[in-house]
Amino acid sequence: MEKINLINVYDTLQKKYGDKNLNSVYGGGCNKNPKVCFVFMNPTAKNIATAKSWKGVRYQWLGTKPIWKFFNKLGLISDELNNEIQNKKAADWTNEFCIEVYNEVKNNKFYITNLAKCTQADARHLSDSVFLEYKKYLLLELEQVNPKKIVFFGNQVSSIMLNQNISVSNCRNQKFNLEINNKNFDCYAVYYPVGNGFFNVDKAIEDLNKILK
Repeated sequence: MEKINLINVYDTLQKKYGDKNLNSVYGGGCNKNPKVCFVFMNPTAKNIATAKSWKGVRYQWLGTKPIWKFFNKLGLISDELNNEIQNKKAADWTNEFCIEVYNEVKNNKFYITNLAKCTQADARHLSDSVFLEYKKYLLLELEQVNPKKIVFFGNQVSSIMLNQNISVSNCRNQKFNLEINNKNFDCYAVYYPVGNGFFNVDKAIEDLNKILK
């Protein structure tokens, strides 16, 4: 399945599981053989690309701040770009600036995506059944992107993708195997670093500094 078909699927599933007044958003960054792929839960409506009026690229975390500070602390985006992000209001993110941010993601060899691509109007959690419907498409996405390592953020995403009950606190830095079409991927479950998981951000940075070596 080509990526454009995945995008069509994600837009169709937005109508089924997301807010009909918002856009789905997709994975972005280094989309061929990155050093690491980061997999989050589902998009936030704070992402400027979720607005129906938005005509630019539709990648994760556009117009937000905490996640880019997190990536900066991991050495994955420059101090200069992070400072610009932290000083910029969401309304000031142009499509050109979004592309600049994701060009740095690409150049630093990482890829950012979500398990579910559907955007809700609020911060409600999606049920396992919704994530499970997206799982087969994320597996196709991961196969296409072909990352060296995969990081799943949070217990729910990690449990669904690794087919077992995962508690991040009990498996820090533990390597798991995920097989996709006879290819094995090294995977890790890491604390969710933003939103309600912000109080665990230091643990997430500590673990990722080891995982990404």
